[in-house]
Amino acid sequence: SSALNPVSNKDLYLSNSKAAINTGVYGADFGYLKIFGIGQEVINYMMTIRDMSNKLGIPDNLLTEPIKQVRSDIADPDTITTLMKKAYDDIESWLRESGRESTAGLMIMGGWVEAMYLATHLVYNPANPDPVVVQKIAEQKYTLTSLLSFLKNYYDDPVVVYYTKKLKYLKNYFDSFDIYFEKGDLEIDTVRQVLRSSGSVKMTVTVETLNKIRDYVEKLRTEMVT
Repeated sequence: SSALNPVSNKDLYLSNSKAAINTGVYGADFGYLKIFGIGQEVINYMMTIRDMSNKLGIPDNLLTEPIKQVRSDIADPDTITTLMKKAYDDIESWLRESGRESTAGLMIMGGWVEAMYLATHLVYNPANPDPVVVQKIAEQKYTLTSLLSFLKNYYDDPVVVYYTKKLKYLKNYFDSFDIYFEKGDLEIDTVRQVLRSSGSVKMTVTVETLNKIRDYVEKLRTEMVT
């Protein structure tokens, strides 16, 4: 899809921080591609993630092993998801153990922004908003709060500080509406850090606010990938 960050952009990311952010971006793109069909493009994105990891000095085997397995499991999207999730978890652990937590933070942030970008540009239609999509976007109010508190640990990195300011500005838009979950309907998935509602949800979000979120995310994402 033309909305994804092209793999050819990987050569633009010379600094450690840009490489970290865009490893996260490519991870989100990979997740999107995987849902909408497996093919050569999926392999291309995996290879790109491996190249980006190499730039970051992350041991090759953390990604080459999953890639080898994916090639034999190309027909099974679930296997691919599991393998990539494990690869990302391993990379994150490795970065933490190496005292490079802020790199892990930037990676996660890049993934969050790209996932928001894909949701607001490929799935959300302002002219005819789908309530399920609107709810999904609105609920990122909570994941953004989690992301900001996670990034707080890495304020010694000026790039983290820079993007945190931008994300706090984005949070103002999310703070302009409330979400009410009926009691007993909310399930919190602690592993994925998401909130799911099985029942009725009352929201006060407007299309105008959603459009502001979409436009701000696009600006932020453009800055990250170029």
